[in-house]
Amino acid sequence: MNIIQTRLRELFCNDAGMTTLEYAMGALAAMALAAALYMVVSSGTVSDAIESIITDALSKRPS
Repeated sequence: MNIIQTRLRELFCNDAGMTTLEYAMGALAAMALAAALYMVVSSGTVSDAIESIITDALSKRPS
């Protein structure tokens, strides 16, 4: 009887695929965040502000 209980416990408590699923969900969340940031940065207002900051930084001469 003990062998059957051990075997059933092994079958129902096996979580071998959990780490793969966790990595997949993390990758999906990272891609969603990257897409959202890309949409914000590529918008006209933010793009103009970034360009202005870079232009100002490059046009200033050290004193």
